[in-house]
Amino acid sequence: MVREIHISGDDEDEQLALALPASAKAKRPRRKRVAVFIDGSNLYFKLRTLIPHKMDFIRYRYKDLVNSLIHEDEKLVYVGYYVGVVRDTKRSRDLTKTADLIQNQQKLFEQLRHQQIDIVKGYLLERDGKFFEKGVDVRLAVDIVTMAQLKKFDTAILISSDTDLIPAMQSAQHNKREVVHIGFEHQPSLSLIRYANRSRLITRKEAERYQAKELTITRYEDE
Repeated sequence: MVREIHISGDDEDEQLALALPASAKAKRPRRKRVAVFIDGSNLYFKLRTLIPHKMDFIRYRYKDLVNSLIHEDEKLVYVGYYVGVVRDTKRSRDLTKTADLIQNQQKLFEQLRHQQIDIVKGYLLERDGKFFEKGVDVRLAVDIVTMAQLKKFDTAILISSDTDLIPAMQSAQHNKREVVHIGFEHQPSLSLIRYANRSRLITRKEAERYQAKELTITRYEDE
């Protein structure tokens, strides 16, 4: 079954272009379409090791981080967060731990939807009390390749350090799509840097910039 991928189409650029005279249309350059592919688990563990203090990664401002990667001559058409889903199973060795993982993941999914980020789900296998992700890198690679072949984007931004994605990067480049690798300053992936058209490493200071904002609560008795 082919998964339907939502790409923004009738955006402000196209609506403005229809309203402009022919002479203005000719002078207005088309902005490059950017699709962002986030390896969710990889990003989570990299941020945890990059930032020494405890931080709320459920309410992390992922979309703001993504927007910081987009240039003025580009427009965002797709953001996908690829992650394995914790399943409720009675065979788990630690039912309490599994229940907590499920609850936290559902909270994360609510935040991602609120930030208008597509959630692409793989699955997690439990073995000896530990969870292992399955099928996520395959789905991510397939989407990069398929969308590149269909010319759904001009530039793919890949937030991951998984070298298994190199063949998908090469396939996109073969289809004359640009691939930008986003890594992390404390653990750079030299292989992905080598195969990408461009690379950028997220610094600790940059990562901390997008932590969840503190909520301001106004009580009636304070007024």
